[in-house]
Amino acid sequence: MKSLELKIRYSEYDSLDELSPRDKALAEAALRAASGAYTPYSHFNVGAAVRLSTGEIETGANQENIAYPSGLCAERTAMFHAGAAYPGSDMEAIAIAANQNGRLCASPATPCGACRQVMAEYQTKSGKPMEIILVGAEKIWKFYKVDDILPFIFDSLK
Repeated sequence: MKSLELKIRYSEYDSLDELSPRDKALAEAALRAASGAYTPYSHFNVGAAVRLSTGEIETGANQENIAYPSGLCAERTAMFHAGAAYPGSDMEAIAIAANQNGRLCASPATPCGACRQVMAEYQTKSGKPMEIILVGAEKIWKFYKVDDILPFIFDSLK
C-alpha cells in the first residue's frame, strides 16, 4: 500500500487591483453579471464571466425556477452560452462572484460539482488549462487549472 498526498497551488489576492488587467476585467464582468440573476427563492445572485481565446468575454447569471432543480448555475449559463456562440474558441478562464441579499460575499463562492465537471469538459476540449478566479469581498482566489478544484476529473475516454 502507498500513502499519497494531493497538493494544489493557488493564489490569494486582497483586492481586484492586485489582479492583472485581463483578470481584473474578467472579475469585474462576473460582478456585473450577478445583477442578471433570477433568484426569488435563495436571493443568492451569482455572476460568471468566461474569457475566450479570442479575448471575448461572455457572461451568465444563475436562474432559479420554482420547479427545482430546473434552474441553472451562473457558471454553466456562461460556459454554455460561450460554447454555443463561439464553438471554435477555447475557454481560457472563468471568474465567479456571488452576492447574498445584495452584498458581495466576504469569502469567494465555490462552484458546485456539476459546474466543475463542465469546466473540466471545456478544459479537456481545448487541451489547455482553464483558470478559475473566485471573487469575494475580503479575498480573491485564483486557481490555474480545473484539476485544482476538481481532482480526479471524470473522463471515461481515457
